[in-house]
Formats: sequence, C-alpha cells, structure tokens
Amino acid sequence: MRLNKATLFALYAVLELAEDRDRQIAAGDIAAKYGISLNHLAKVLRDLGRAGLVEAARGVGGGYRFVGNPKRVTLMDVIEIFEDIGAGKAAGDGQGPDTHLGQALHGVLAEIEDIARATLRSVTIETLLKHARSEPAAPAAAAADD
Repeated sequence: MRLNKATLFALYAVLELAEDRDRQIAAGDIAAKYGISLNHLAKVLRDLGRAGLVEAARGVGGGYRFVGNPKRVTLMDVIEIFEDIGAGKAAGDGQGPDTHLGQALHGVLAEIEDIARATLRSVTIETLLKHARSEPAAPAAAAADD
C-alpha cells in the first residue's frame, strides 16, 4: 500500500501532536522537524481539524494540539481522511487479463490489501507512540522523499 504525501504528513503531525497532548505545537515546527512543506502541512492540519482530530489556537503561544482519543484513533482513521482505500480496492482491481491466473493473482492482491487495512485498523495512535518510545532512535532519514 502506497500512501500519498498528504497522508504521510497527517500521520507525522498526529503522532507529533499526540505525543504531548497538553502542548501546542506550531505547524512550522512540525514542518521543520520532518522536512516537509509548511503550506502542504497547513492544508493537512486543516483537514485534520475538520475531522475533529486536531485543534488550532491562534496568537502568541498558539499552534495545534491533538484532541482525539489516542487509545481509540487508529492509523486507518487518519489514513481514511486522505485516501480512498475502501474494501475491495486492491492494487490492480479491474485491470489485467481475465484469465484463471490473472484472477488468482488479483485475488491474492486483494487479500493482501485486506490484511493491510485490518492491521492499520488495529494500530492505535497510543500503540504506535508506545512502540516509538521503546525503540532506540534510528538515524534521521529523508522524511518525504516522494
């Protein structure tokens, strides 16, 4: 499953904001930390606000904060705001030859997509944050190479 930039930016922002829910973080700080476009991130944060996951505060000391429930919000909840990945939309659906082998391949691809969606529905923001805290820090990589 390949996610678009907006989805990745949203996941970075949600995780960053959910890590310390009492602190407001400026969009510029998030953009700088992950090496992403501030303009693009601002649009993503606006969509996350409309979805009720983040809240914006203007003025001195303003910024964004996560207002969702990290124990209940899953990666899929965030992804579905930006991606159209409903059930049955496996890679290559409706494409390729209508042969026995082609159908078998598409069946396997659909099953893989279903497993990926189920996994994303099972991982909460809190679970991912706990996992990140328990892992040693990895060397910084380009956050948005795509």
